[in-house]
Amino acid sequence: MFRSVSLLSKLRSRLGQQPSLKDSVRWLQIQSSSDLDLRTQLEELIPEQQERLKKLKAEHGKVQLGNITVDMVLGGMRGMTGLLWQTSLLDPDEGIRFRGLTIPECQKVLPAAKPEGEPLPEGLLWLLLTGKVPSKEQVDALSKELRSRAVVPDFVYKAIDALPVTAHPMTQFATGVMALQVHSEFQKAYEKGIHKSKYWEPTYEDSLNLIARVPLVAAYVYRRIYKDGQVIPLDDSLDYGANFSHMLGFDSPKMLELMRLYVTIHSDHEGGNVSAHTGHLVASALSDPYLSFAAALNGLAGPLHGLANQEVLLWIKSVVDECGENITVDQLKEYVWKTLKGGKVVPGFGHGVLRKTDPRYTCQREFALKHLPDDPLFQLVSKLYEVVPPILTELGKVKNPWPNVDAHSGVLLNHFGLTEARYFTVLFGVSRSIGICSQLIWDRALGLPLERPKSVTMEWLENYCKKAA
Repeated sequence: MFRSVSLLSKLRSRLGQQPSLKDSVRWLQIQSSSDLDLRTQLEELIPEQQERLKKLKAEHGKVQLGNITVDMVLGGMRGMTGLLWQTSLLDPDEGIRFRGLTIPECQKVLPAAKPEGEPLPEGLLWLLLTGKVPSKEQVDALSKELRSRAVVPDFVYKAIDALPVTAHPMTQFATGVMALQVHSEFQKAYEKGIHKSKYWEPTYEDSLNLIARVPLVAAYVYRRIYKDGQVIPLDDSLDYGANFSHMLGFDSPKMLELMRLYVTIHSDHEGGNVSAHTGHLVASALSDPYLSFAAALNGLAGPLHGLANQEVLLWIKSVVDECGENITVDQLKEYVWKTLKGGKVVPGFGHGVLRKTDPRYTCQREFALKHLPDDPLFQLVSKLYEVVPPILTELGKVKNPWPNVDAHSGVLLNHFGLTEARYFTVLFGVSRSIGICSQLIWDRALGLPLERPKSVTMEWLENYCKKAA
């Protein structure tokens, strides 16, 4: 019964007023309210971007972007420029920019559900796809479109039910996404012989369908594991992020705002991270968005990537269990050193690219200061911000001792009752669908080729280095 209700439920957003743009982002355009269809916007943008890429290749195709060192080859390709990713760009010092906009700028210019509220994820989706800040009316229209697509076939739930309820939430979530693939529009179009210039069109359909449906699948996994399978249907009066929170079972206004912020800031982080790169790589073989995103989720599930947000809360709770909530700074230093000397890392600190505090951490800290300043775990996170970076700097082995996005998210979710840390990466996965799918549409629109870098053996490297000496 609960499934059939959820299949018929739809999304609807309640959006606030559109703030004015800052001078620093004047290149962005607020669309006229008559241009409400996102696909029409893309149809107009794609030809000019195709010409832009063609010109770039013709005029600058032989320009070198840097030198490749042995350290890069052996070190996970860190610092190696090798991907085109239109939707966002990560700067080591200032953090992520979504189509040129920083997180604070997005919080100012993207439509919100209420005045001075957090940005709506639908607005960010529009921004990532078009490079333009949407109006309230455009976000309303996109929310309506997502609502019409938010239908999950019953066989998807049956596929999840075939797994033990004890299976990791990410395993169940990825299984559900794979099951959604049965209705891939790209696969159907490819089998019918669609021209490659039109690949982006069924990719668009699959991508928006996937973005609309993953909250239902993710919420089903949560309720199946933790709430005796009692599924909560969508609320027609709520937007994308708020509806996800509602379907999980959390309806406080502050939690709805947190979920809007969470989905927005976790959506994209340029193309080199494991999940984004995996989605791009798999899609370069013309695998459809469902197959590509499922592969991305499996990368996200790794402890060195998306699973880290789970590890942070568990580690923080271990501090409390051993030392109590009123831990002193000296006790905390001792516990951090104990963790490091035990051959473990302090989860939530450091980043593969960033060299300063992650802006995604900062905006979550500001949310906490506004809504839960007296929360004991938040106060512990604040102490960690003071204690951990100097210790990691003293250790001398860490290029970035500062907190990342994972250092804060678990504590916020825990405060509002979402305490099941094993589930946290699923939230990350729902968010990441927006960024990965946006780029997949542009991958096909721009005709980007199959990804096939060259690999070498240690013997090859040794011989090359001897000759170069």
